Amino acid sequence: MLTPTGYFSLARMLVFVLLLVGLVPDFTDSTILHQSFNPRRNVRELLTRTSESLGNEYFTKRLPRSIKPLHYLIKLQPLINGNFSILGYVEVEMEVLEPTSNITLHMADIITKNDTFKVSALGKRGGQTVKIKNARYDNKAQFLVLRLEETLARGENYALAMEYVGYLNEYLYGFYRADYVDYDGSIKYMAATLFQPTHARRAFPCFDEPALKATFEVHLARETWMTSLSNMPLAETRPIEGQEGWVWDRFERSVPMSTYLVIFIVSEFTYVNVTDGGHVPFRMFAHRTRTDQLSYASEVAPKILRFFEDYFDSLYVLPKLDIFALPQSIVPGMENWGLITFGESYLFYDPDATLPQNLEFTGSLIGHELAHNWFGNLVTPAWWDDLWLNEGFATYMGHVGLDRVMPDWKVMDTFVGRTLQRSFLVDSLEGSHKVSISTAEVTDIMQIFDAITYYKGASVVRMLQHCLGEETFIRGLNNYLKAFKYSNAVQDDLWEFLTVAAHQDKALAKDLSVKMIMDTWTLQKGFPVIEVIRSIDGALPFVTQKRFQSEKNMLKDTHDYRWMVPLTYTTQSEANFNHTQAMVWMKDCEEHINLASLPMKDQWVIFNLQETGYYRVNYDDHNWNLLIQQLKDDHEVIHVINRAQLIDDANALAEVGYLDYKIPMNILSYLRKESDYLPWAVAINIFSSMTSLFNDRQEYGALKQFILELVLTLYNEVGFHGSVESPFVSQKKRKIAVSWACILGHKDCLHRARKFYRQWMTTAPSLRPIVLCHGIAEGGAAEWNFAWNRYLNETDQAEIYLLLSIMACSKDAETLKRYLEMVVDPETNVKTIDLTTVFISIGQNELGRRLVWDYFTEHWNDLFSTWKALRGEVLTRLTYFFNTRQELEDMELFLNNEKIDKTDSELKIGHALKRARHNLAWMEANYGFIKRWLEENGYSSKPL
Repeated sequence: MLTPTGYFSLARMLVFVLLLVGLVPDFTDSTILHQSFNPRRNVRELLTRTSESLGNEYFTKRLPRSIKPLHYLIKLQPLINGNFSILGYVEVEMEVLEPTSNITLHMADIITKNDTFKVSALGKRGGQTVKIKNARYDNKAQFLVLRLEETLARGENYALAMEYVGYLNEYLYGFYRADYVDYDGSIKYMAATLFQPTHARRAFPCFDEPALKATFEVHLARETWMTSLSNMPLAETRPIEGQEGWVWDRFERSVPMSTYLVIFIVSEFTYVNVTDGGHVPFRMFAHRTRTDQLSYASEVAPKILRFFEDYFDSLYVLPKLDIFALPQSIVPGMENWGLITFGESYLFYDPDATLPQNLEFTGSLIGHELAHNWFGNLVTPAWWDDLWLNEGFATYMGHVGLDRVMPDWKVMDTFVGRTLQRSFLVDSLEGSHKVSISTAEVTDIMQIFDAITYYKGASVVRMLQHCLGEETFIRGLNNYLKAFKYSNAVQDDLWEFLTVAAHQDKALAKDLSVKMIMDTWTLQKGFPVIEVIRSIDGALPFVTQKRFQSEKNMLKDTHDYRWMVPLTYTTQSEANFNHTQAMVWMKDCEEHINLASLPMKDQWVIFNLQETGYYRVNYDDHNWNLLIQQLKDDHEVIHVINRAQLIDDANALAEVGYLDYKIPMNILSYLRKESDYLPWAVAINIFSSMTSLFNDRQEYGALKQFILELVLTLYNEVGFHGSVESPFVSQKKRKIAVSWACILGHKDCLHRARKFYRQWMTTAPSLRPIVLCHGIAEGGAAEWNFAWNRYLNETDQAEIYLLLSIMACSKDAETLKRYLEMVVDPETNVKTIDLTTVFISIGQNELGRRLVWDYFTEHWNDLFSTWKALRGEVLTRLTYFFNTRQELEDMELFLNNEKIDKTDSELKIGHALKRARHNLAWMEANYGFIKRWLEENGYSSKPL
């Protein structure tokens, strides 16, 4: 499942909305097709009669290991066009590993029909019934426990069968319903599933842990005008006796897999065949009016799949592969085996509207989910502690796959700015966590679907690949996948296979193992800053490491943070940036090391070649100045990724006081000569922060003048006009240049934006958000009302998001106030998720920040009552650039109010407060210096 920054927080937020349902011992209606049952009403009535909770011994949340599942038979009839009940039957075959008189499995949001419980012996005692003493449900542990009148024998197999009733919820997880607008404007429903990590139990009672793999035979009932899908191919369809217009679809028996990978979909969507699907039938499903937007996915997906089959030396193992574009989804993608789902706005491609960065994200997203067929599906982590083995590897391999298919896009360069450096931002905070982290509670599991798991996980995988060399890495990886096929593993299993390969290829010394190295990166949080010091007197250069922390006055942490650091470096005379295997290992037991191989101080040195290591680098001032001079003289001598690294490292080091701010400012000055995308992309993140912190200060004009002078060189190179035929990287550069030229008030840019706003859809996709935003900003009521009317008639979610965002660009405070009033009006029917877009977009407008803050804090308890965690997300975004004492005091006063409901928002609130305090400290420490630097370098505070 992909939940990167910008998306992963939403996924975490929405899945916490729980419908608490208990097992009812005296519920005796045994007719599984009982159509009048209303679970929403009856459940609440019956909850008062739920049996008492179990003892504390069941509060561990982990299932007992006395039984393991072998096979599930699941029959479900979702009443999509009725009362949203799910009429269900499950039969699970089990092997007894230890003698036990209990059968314990997971269940939630389900009412069982207790008179249908049946436990029977298989094998030699086949058919003999085991009597049930009682059945109890523990709501906290989500356990269904059957106490038996006899002990189940070790080594024997048994079957448990039951009927039950569930509910197609509206929360987009478990087995849920999703609505969509049909071609005639009518609202229709479909049913789909999202089971990761612990939601299969909401569709059928099961052993809902990743290590408890089993095979599945799925039967889905549907109305004849609809279609059903599951993991495996359809085996047969037959009428349901006594129910005209209904049929059963039976699907083939699956391979062994974890419950979170099971999927059911019932809809009227149609498909297109992927003509280059290789050795398996490959289809893509979407609403019949949108299948033409699957062209990009249909082209990229089979190419990436074939690349992975070669890379992993293993064919895709299922007999079919479907991809489904969901009209509603809380995650961009989910790797359900054989039936991968995507939110349709992440999958569709419109040559007249899709942005280049969205196209790149879609490609890496497809690669991410396809990579899970090996990492996650074929070999699954034994428990959620090693979720990063799924998500970190899939994130990295998603980029690798797209890079091999689209080499001109330079995807692996982009990985550095979007993934590695973003991970640094989170991992330098006090609230970071280990990559491999112990999880027991369900809520603990949900918390680790975050940037550390995805981005840091991917970054340390990339580091390891470069340390070992690609051939060694691939061979160790493939041997691991073959050894644990259809099974489960822990990270140490992978380290063992990689170590064997590394020793065989002499990529690692015999006294080193991959476990020794990687434990320092996965079993402790944070990362180091490597300091390289060369003294003037010619003494041996020495290198030290210490944990990099972006927050001052962090809580005292007694852990001695040290890492096994793969050092790579080059010098001015060599300038060889291609040797990315470790040249020297700095061990976690060493405070410092001397490097006699470094030149004297008359030459610059650069460490962490192509930023393949997961660490920052600091130098003495003399070396920084040599590097600055090189950038000014001939920046292309330095590898493009290392140019981006120097920009990012220097700024981060200056932010926390490791460097004088003149160094990052002088580095940024070289950009007037830069024409590569990556350094600009990294620099723009820095400019965004600076301008947001400066925007109400006297020196804002000087800062804008400095940035505009740099940007105009790029703007003049790429020009305002572009088309979809332009090289992909050129389109991304043009977006940066035009966006920032307009933001900074460049007259030519604003004139062209006003002109092209009137043409609306004829603008190149990469420029549409820029043109539309500045068209609104520079226009009046007519331009704004035009966008609003477009929004009211729009059905495409990506276009809805764009329209809601650009309407917040207005420079008229009254318009922004009216906009806010309109979207919170219930009669406007703005969806909850879309409302967050409006709040955040208006809040990012300096005219609207206070407006949204006042409304948001006044109505906090009333907003997002169903999805409370959204409050914390919006709060974080609204206050991201708070940087005055008054703003901080207002924030603290509000958050200290005991009357506000902080449910599901505590973590976000904590991060928001830390960010505001950090901004204030940054302004107090650095504002004066940057002001002086701008003045000394000739930049005026007068209006442009």
